[in-house]
Amino acid sequence: MNNPRLAGRYAKSLLDLAVEQSQLDTVYADVKLLRAIIKGNPDFVSVLRSPVINSDKKEKIIQSIINGRVGNLIFLFIQLLIRKTRESNLPEIITAFIDQYNELKDIHHVKITTAVPIAEETEKAILDKVRSNTNIKNIEVETLIDEDIIGGFKLEVGGKLVDASVQRDLNDVKRQFKSNEYIHQIR
Repeated sequence: MNNPRLAGRYAKSLLDLAVEQSQLDTVYADVKLLRAIIKGNPDFVSVLRSPVINSDKKEKIIQSIINGRVGNLIFLFIQLLIRKTRESNLPEIITAFIDQYNELKDIHHVKITTAVPIAEETEKAILDKVRSNTNIKNIEVETLIDEDIIGGFKLEVGGKLVDASVQRDLNDVKRQFKSNEYIHQIR
């Protein structure tokens, strides 16, 4: 079902068309809305991927969900996907479009994971540190809450992970005890 090559091609076509028609920011906002719908409603994705539901019903369902909420270009694009029976690839196409948009605008995705909601000053300090240590100027921040990390934070930037969590520290100590690294030093 997952076809990144196909998703990339459709996303590139949509991006090029949006640039050509000077609607790039509008289309980007619509795509982000679609991503929020897809993330927030797994039943919507099930409808898109269902081989049992015919194209006409899928089009009506999608139209009822997005009618009046997205621009004409996105609406026509989704109709094209349905006609070509590619609607099941919509989540991947949306992800590919956002990636290509970010690359075009030189926007870098930064993900900060903490155990509790992060204070605005702390987030700003982390982002300032990222900007000072890299050539990144435009940052799109995603903050996540994961109570399992106990404390500290995890920072993902450009495919790199900085794990400054208490959970990692405890796992390191656990690994050291299991491997008995200190037994040799006692003897």
